[in-house]
Amino acid sequence: MAENKFLPKLSQNLLEILDDDEYYDITIEVGNDPNVKFFRAHMVILNFRSPYLRRILSTNKKKNDGTLAHIKLPNILPDIFQIIIRYIYGGRISLIEYDILDIIKILVAANELSLQELIPHIQSFLIENNENWIEQNFNLVYQTSFENNTFLDLQKFCTELISKHPEKVFNSFDFTSTPEKALISLIQHDNHQMAEVQVWEHVLKWGIAQNPGLSSDPSCYTNDDFNALKNTLQQCVTFIKFTEFTSKEILNKVHPYKKIIPEKLYDDTIKYFLDNPNNKPEPKLIKSIKNIDSIIITTQHAELISKWIDGLEITDELKNSYEFKLILRGTRDGFTAEQFHEICDNRSRTVTIIKVKGSSEILGGYNPIEWKSRNNINNYHGTTKDSFIFSFMNKESIIDHIISRIENENCAINYWHQLGPSFGEGDLQIYGNVSFKKSKTSRCYKSSYDKQIRNTQRAFSVDNYEIFQIINDN
Repeated sequence: MAENKFLPKLSQNLLEILDDDEYYDITIEVGNDPNVKFFRAHMVILNFRSPYLRRILSTNKKKNDGTLAHIKLPNILPDIFQIIIRYIYGGRISLIEYDILDIIKILVAANELSLQELIPHIQSFLIENNENWIEQNFNLVYQTSFENNTFLDLQKFCTELISKHPEKVFNSFDFTSTPEKALISLIQHDNHQMAEVQVWEHVLKWGIAQNPGLSSDPSCYTNDDFNALKNTLQQCVTFIKFTEFTSKEILNKVHPYKKIIPEKLYDDTIKYFLDNPNNKPEPKLIKSIKNIDSIIITTQHAELISKWIDGLEITDELKNSYEFKLILRGTRDGFTAEQFHEICDNRSRTVTIIKVKGSSEILGGYNPIEWKSRNNINNYHGTTKDSFIFSFMNKESIIDHIISRIENENCAINYWHQLGPSFGEGDLQIYGNVSFKKSKTSRCYKSSYDKQIRNTQRAFSVDNYEIFQIINDN
C-alpha cells in the first residue's frame, strides 16, 4: 500500500477546517482600501506552515480576555491570498488554473510569507510552460526576479535571454520599461539577430518613452527636448556601433539626433565614413508590396508576412512581391462559418487577419493549402509543413510581433465545419456558428504550433477579419 494514499483525504479535511466558522482563533486583514478582505484561520497551522507568519504571530497572540488575534497583510491582494491560504492548509496548488500575471503575484506573495518550497515550484512552472510569455513581458519578469535574491531561477533565465537572444527583449511588449542596466547589456551583445540601426531605433524608442510628452519626430524638438533625451541616453549612446551603419542610415537615422550624441563620437563617426566611403554598400533596391486593401493591417505588415511566407526573418530583404487579394471581409461578407467556407473553400495560399475586439491586438495565420469544410470527427485537419500563425500588438508597428510555425504538420489546418479560419488544435481557433462579434469562444493556446501567439489563453471576440489570397506578382 502506498504510504501517501491517505494524503488527499488529509488535505481535504484541512481545507474543511479552513472553511469552518467554529474553531478559528485568528483573523487576517488582507489588502488595502478599498480592496480589503478578512480571513479566518488557525494559529497552529499558520505557525508551522509559514515562518513569516510565525514571527508575526509571536507578538499577536490571543489575549486573555478572549479577543482574537488579528494581523494585517497589506502587501498581498485578497484574491491572491485566497489561493495562498488554501495552499497553506491543503498543500496543493494548480497553477494551470490561473493567468500568468496572477501566478507572478502568487510567487511574490509566497516569497513574502516565506513559503520556501513553493517558490522554486512556481519559477519552474513559469519557465517550462510560459517561456514565450516571459520573453514578451521581459521587463516585468526581470524587475520581479531581481527585487530580491530568492528568485534565482528566473534571474538565470533573464540573464541568459539577454546574453543569447537580446533581440527577443528588444521586441518584448514592455521593452520601454526595461531598466537602463539591462538595456546597456542588450546593446553590448554582438549576437542579436538585428541590424545595428534597428538597435539604435529601439534605444531611441526607449529614451523617448522615459520622457513623457516628448515627440518621436526630432524635427520639432527644442534645445530642452534634445537635452532631456541626451541626459536620458548618455550611458547608452556610447555603446552603439555607428560604424556598422550605412551612410544613408547615418544621414537619415543618426544625423537628426546629432545633438544627443557626444561631439567627439559624432565627429569620429563622420570621419570614419569619409575615410571609408565603401565601408558598407547601400542595400540594393528591393521589391515591395503593393498597397493592400485592408482596414486592419498596413503594407508594412504585409511585407513582413511575405518574408515569413518565404521563410525569411524581419531583417532579410524581401524576395518576392506578392499581391494580397482581398476575398473576404467580415463586416462586408458576414461572420458565420457557412459564409467563410462558401467563399474560401478550395482556395489555397491565403492569409487570415483578425482584429481582436476591445484591443489593438491583431492575430492571423497563413494557410498554403486549400480550405475545406468537414464534419468527420476523425478527419478534420489539413496537413502542411509550411503554415504559420502570428500576432501583432497593434497596427502602428511590426516590431512587437510573434510568429509561430507548425510543429505537428498533421494538425496544421482545422477544417471543422462550425469553425471560421482556424489553425491547429486550438492554436488559433475562430468559432463561426454565431456572429463573431457575439461569440467569446474564439481562443489561442499552444498545441500544434511552436509558440503561443497571445499572452493569455482567455477566450476573445472578433471585431473584424479579412482573408487574402496570396498571388506571386513577380
